[in-house]
Amino acid sequence: MSGAIALVAATLAVPVTAGAGATGATGGDTEYLVLLEQGADRNQAIAAVKAAGGEVVKENAHLGTLTVRAAASGFVAGVSASSAIEGAARSRPIGTVPQQKARNNVERENSLTGKTGGAASKQTAVGMDPLDAQLWGLRMVRSDLARTVQPGKKSVKVGVLDSGIDARNPDIAPNFDWKLSRNFAPDIPEIDGACEFRGCVDPVGWDDSGHGTHVAGTIGAAVNGVGVSGVAPNVTLVEIRGGQDSGYLFLGPVTDALTYAGDVGLDVVNMSFYVDPWLYNCTANPADSPEAQAEQRTIIRAMNRALNYAHKRGVTLVGSLGNNHEDLGKPRTDISSPDFPPGTAYPRPIDNATCVDLPVEGPHVIGVSALGPSTKKADYSNYGLEQIEVSAPGGWFRDYFGTPMFRTNENLILSTYPVNTLQAEGLVDAAGNITPDGVALGAQKQCPAGVTDYTKCGYYYVLQGTSMASPHATGVAALIVSEYGKKNRGDYGMDPDKVGRILMDTAQARACPVPPLQTYTNEGRSEEFNALCEGTREFNGFYGHGIVDAYAAVTRH
Repeated sequence: MSGAIALVAATLAVPVTAGAGATGATGGDTEYLVLLEQGADRNQAIAAVKAAGGEVVKENAHLGTLTVRAAASGFVAGVSASSAIEGAARSRPIGTVPQQKARNNVERENSLTGKTGGAASKQTAVGMDPLDAQLWGLRMVRSDLARTVQPGKKSVKVGVLDSGIDARNPDIAPNFDWKLSRNFAPDIPEIDGACEFRGCVDPVGWDDSGHGTHVAGTIGAAVNGVGVSGVAPNVTLVEIRGGQDSGYLFLGPVTDALTYAGDVGLDVVNMSFYVDPWLYNCTANPADSPEAQAEQRTIIRAMNRALNYAHKRGVTLVGSLGNNHEDLGKPRTDISSPDFPPGTAYPRPIDNATCVDLPVEGPHVIGVSALGPSTKKADYSNYGLEQIEVSAPGGWFRDYFGTPMFRTNENLILSTYPVNTLQAEGLVDAAGNITPDGVALGAQKQCPAGVTDYTKCGYYYVLQGTSMASPHATGVAALIVSEYGKKNRGDYGMDPDKVGRILMDTAQARACPVPPLQTYTNEGRSEEFNALCEGTREFNGFYGHGIVDAYAAVTRH
């Protein structure tokens, strides 16, 4: 849905002046997202915010939301009493002690053990890049074959709603769209640390986390004779950053990014995250306080509006199923929420009928489970008939139990990674060289011919997770739009429902294991990881409609 695009974000994330209802006499140390009732009077809503002690600092008119600063307590109940307000949700604090979201030990499991992989293969295939021989995921989804038919079109634009993208990487740079890329998540020093850039706004093309850059490389790293290539190596990558440096993705930046994706005509958006602070948002969980219940209802409604808005404007939405090793239709007690502020989580029994994991359980989102190189469901991956659509390579460190491949880096997903992040973690030194720890943990470096400035070299790292599976499916979706999309009133695109149908119809069907109860005790997991695969060969809880297949998607429809 790209082409001659008019940037119509003038009504998105617009500051509200004092004359429009903001006031210096109100406000506070906490940020909220306020959701207006459909068709409500805007001035009445702003007056309600002011009466509850809030200060409006930003507005998303397309979704009917206001970003507000107010006191840490009492605001949600106060503003929700207005007939113009559907609800309010605490978004993030302003002025607390610096905190970091806990590292996801699933994605970096190889760093928790002393055993790692051996030397990388040097084999290179035609139409591939030097490190592609290590990308078993590309071969599993048959991107190596698909690119001989359809490598993707520049006119197809893929949004990466994540932590940012390091556009310095020579595999990212050729496909990165500087004009359309946006950062919707300014740094908050109290949780992200000291600001590195003026105004506490990281420029587009920058990523301190590494997560978004890894995702982007899997989707669309260019074929250029350096490093790796992506599933759809010729499509355009657009950063729509909604994540903090600290790893959190809060409601306001996420909904703003989704609105923008619809406004500027992105074709596909990858979402490898859940919206903080609740793993599951429930409408009326007895374990939660009345204020927490009201906040979660607002999060559900705001996310549904944003997802519906993007879908209606032609955006195919792809999301990771999550790394909590559970059947999303039969969720366990949530012991991790709220994950912000740290240390505030408490046990929350989850009712499947009234609780959702967002965005993957939201409307129009294609849910993706994660597989290891053997095609077994990775032990960490969520699953279940209720939410899964397809499966894809996500990496599994513990795959191939009983063989030399068990617990090796070769079982993980290699992709692009920011050098600044690797340096911060001690995996690359100040001169840009991979350290011994970096070598052991799978970091790699390749420089284009004649390049001596290490910041212009490509850096690569291995991770695992459903966050790594989703971009494989996103890349295939982008190839589908490239192959079958059409111009319509000057834009290039495709109905997202048709994209999803082709993605699912051309997936490689895979039956449940025999016996269907998959245990992971040999791999060192507790019985909590045991997973029951339900369904048929055509559709089941582990694989959905099957493993995404790029070649079939662009040749068999």
